[in-house]
Amino acid sequence: MDKNVMLKSIDEDAERKRSDVGFHMPGARRSGGKRAVLVGKVLLQTLLAVAILLAAYTGMQRLIFTKADVPTRQAREVVYTVETAPVEIRDHAPVLNLYGEIRAARTADLRALVAGEIIRVNPGLEAGATLDAGAELVEIDPFQYRGAVTEARANLTEARAGLVEARGRVATEEGNVERAVEQLAFAERDLDRASQLRESGSVTERTVDERSLIVSQRKQAVDQRRNALAVERARVDQQEAAIERLEWRLSQAEKNLGDTVLKAPFDAVVREESAAVGRLVNVNDVIAALYDRNALEVRLTLSDNQYGRILADEGEVIGRSVEVLWYIGGEPVRYDGEIVRVGADVALARGGIDAFARVRVAEGQPTLRPGAFVEVRVADRTYANSARIPEAALYGTDHVYVVEDGRTVRRDVRPVAFDGTDLIVEGNLVSGDTLIVTRLDEAGEGVRVAEPKQATPAAATSGGASEGTR
Repeated sequence: MDKNVMLKSIDEDAERKRSDVGFHMPGARRSGGKRAVLVGKVLLQTLLAVAILLAAYTGMQRLIFTKADVPTRQAREVVYTVETAPVEIRDHAPVLNLYGEIRAARTADLRALVAGEIIRVNPGLEAGATLDAGAELVEIDPFQYRGAVTEARANLTEARAGLVEARGRVATEEGNVERAVEQLAFAERDLDRASQLRESGSVTERTVDERSLIVSQRKQAVDQRRNALAVERARVDQQEAAIERLEWRLSQAEKNLGDTVLKAPFDAVVREESAAVGRLVNVNDVIAALYDRNALEVRLTLSDNQYGRILADEGEVIGRSVEVLWYIGGEPVRYDGEIVRVGADVALARGGIDAFARVRVAEGQPTLRPGAFVEVRVADRTYANSARIPEAALYGTDHVYVVEDGRTVRRDVRPVAFDGTDLIVEGNLVSGDTLIVTRLDEAGEGVRVAEPKQATPAAATSGGASEGTR
């Protein structure tokens, strides 16, 4: 018999015996024993858990009651280091930053006033050169103009001599008239005597007629002398008129002689020149183009709103001061100026109204040149009883903080204008308030602040807090 078969039969017999035994065990007894075992286990586990919790609680209480006192460090309040600025309530005006172009307010094209050959040219007559008022630029050959002056002066002298002669004839004729009048008076008295003697028969009628003829002759002589006197006086008037004409011709000749030298009419800068020794010029030929170096102006454009605000402020734009900045070499050169006139028309292409400001160049400053592009600063409308504050000092849109007794206090304000990085505000600020200009991240009422001992540009940091325990 195979060994494996034998083992199998033995196992089957054993299994059968165990089944027979189990089948004959009572069921109630077997279930009650299992339940008792389970209940005992649960009670044992519960008692063990309660004992552990009780021991832990008792130990914790003992540790709490027996713990030694540990010294504690009291927390300190945070103090923010801030930069401050005093508040000043007064009239403030924001500055308008505009741009413009330098122009020459007065220019002149110097032309030849007489014709001729140029015989002398000023060495300084070159484009870009500066000339003083009255400087001689060119001289035209004066030969024929000196001759004209000499001739006019000689004619005038001759006419004046003729006037003296005419006045002498007038004096002679006046004397002749007086003598003729005297002779007429004698003849009339003689006629009167003859008439009286004829009545007494002492003289004949013929004598009386002869005396009457003499009176008539004397009257005719008086009329002739008076007519001759009138003619001589007319000749005097003619001579005086001739003298006036010759005086004008002499003045004209002298002017032409003076015009042979062309002079600078003002302190000028030469733009162009076309003069050379030996050149023949005619009347009105351009010799040089100049502009007045002391009459420079800048043209700037004000928008409708800017123009309206300035008008509402002072009622007039003309006369308002300006500051002109010309950037050369990286640094601005500052010039003072004043608006002297306003454009006649609205500058539609530039979107506003043109204003022209006269620029004053102080001694030692670089000379401005027409065409230079410059920055122009003009005061805007003036806001009375306002304060100027940095833009960073405004929180939200309507309040700032000031320092009172080392703590922040809120003050309500209303911004009315921007001025670069500053604001012009109206509100509850008063002169002497200490305004916080450092930006605080935790700004609010009652925050403790302190100013730095030494104010430097890097001292103020946004939301910076001094050492302390939060």
